[in-house]
Amino acid sequence: MKIAILTSPKQWFIEYAKQLQKLINNSQLFYSHEEIKNFDIVFILSYHKIIEKKFLDKNKHNIIIHASKLPQGKGWSPLFYQINEGKNEIVFSLFEADEKMDNGDIYIQKTLKLNGLELYEELRKKQAQCTIDLCLTFLKNYPNIKAKKQKGEESFYPKRTPKNSQLDINKTINEQFNLLRTVSNEEFPAFFYKDGKKFIIKIYPDCTD
Repeated sequence: MKIAILTSPKQWFIEYAKQLQKLINNSQLFYSHEEIKNFDIVFILSYHKIIEKKFLDKNKHNIIIHASKLPQGKGWSPLFYQINEGKNEIVFSLFEADEKMDNGDIYIQKTLKLNGLELYEELRKKQAQCTIDLCLTFLKNYPNIKAKKQKGEESFYPKRTPKNSQLDINKTINEQFNLLRTVSNEEFPAFFYKDGKKFIIKIYPDCTD
């Protein structure tokens, strides 16, 4: 089989995409969907562009993994939104891409269980490992694996903005700990305003524990 792995350049998932490539014999890694055609399976993982149907039609299967129990939680950054909602059991959906966002038929759903203390880097690591496991499970069972239509009421998460990292100085750390779990110290750190002045907070686990 010809297998491609597609991810966006210069972003967090690249190192994990390379790990997955090593685990799948004769697979190829791409950073643009326009370079891919005539593949049996394309894994589209943390890719930030909308792919038109004319490109999807060039391959037999176009597989996406989304960190929500579809059709709920379509859209952007579903893992982080659900953590901010207080959830520590996150369903990942592996499904066939179509021309609509997060809309295709589902092959596999798997629950990632968190302990409620993971910060950004560890969350990304667990997200990536769950993604890799789902890809390998799909390949192990292919072609004897059937998809099912999405059922139920759908919901959408909007694209995150810097405001998603803003703390409320009138709330406790405990009340905002889930928000602190989802900030990146380098890319989008937590911040708050005091008397009109902006302050930035960075959070790290104590490695001496």
